[in-house]
Amino acid sequence: MIENSQTSAFNWQGEVDEHLARQLRDTAHALADAARRVTLPLFRASELVAENKAAGGFDPVTQADRAAEEAMREILADLRPDDGILGEELQDKPGTSGLTWVLDPIDGTRAFLSGAPTWGVLIAVAASDGPIFGVIDQPYTAERWEGGLGHSRIETPHGAADLKTRSPRPLAEAVLFSTFPEVGGPQERAAFERVSAQARLTRFGMDCYAYGLLALGQIDLVIEAGLHAYDVCAPIAVIEAAGGIVTDWEGRPAHGGGRILAAANPQIHADALALLQRD
Repeated sequence: MIENSQTSAFNWQGEVDEHLARQLRDTAHALADAARRVTLPLFRASELVAENKAAGGFDPVTQADRAAEEAMREILADLRPDDGILGEELQDKPGTSGLTWVLDPIDGTRAFLSGAPTWGVLIAVAASDGPIFGVIDQPYTAERWEGGLGHSRIETPHGAADLKTRSPRPLAEAVLFSTFPEVGGPQERAAFERVSAQARLTRFGMDCYAYGLLALGQIDLVIEAGLHAYDVCAPIAVIEAAGGIVTDWEGRPAHGGGRILAAANPQIHADALALLQRD
């Protein structure tokens, strides 16, 4: 687990020089390319099989999830053997470099199972105080967001563009996203509904794609609860590089997961945070 503090499990105080930054970016893109090669043949395929990881409810995992993480780990063993790895599907690997790769091979497995192109591959490299670079990759639409280490960009089949979050606007003009209508427990759901009631538009079910839309300047807020580090580290890096802000519902660092408030700018973040914290 990644701690939401300066005393995380990987304690790295180094400076990222240009050579290391380029190597980390190139490695992240190599991981995303490998995950694309594994996941795309199984998307909307009849041979896709899902297992349920949850004792109660439905928390699916497929052979695509496991194979994508295995493929990414093989590349890291070759290119960055001293780094740690925190992944959703396989055992954590401690490292000695102070850097940890945080991997979610398929964020949005339910969407993947349903044939909806809103799932994605999340890749982040993190230091002691959180992610320093992240990638959100949607293999089917061939959209790839990257942020951190001096980069903030999206590549698509229609061209490339720099990322920039939306400018400040009243909450009454905001677009809000969340993956599920059931946001956490009853109190968390009530807090979310206070923000939703003030927003112009609320939409559900986009998984990590919503964070990409926020970094792209299309929406204003993403609010969720019950997330893990591998769900949020890559979106945090991408959104912050694009000018946004991501915290927990107390306004603290959120790279360890939990309750997440992602916002296009500090002003709308403050407005949403005040409503989330109201009794």
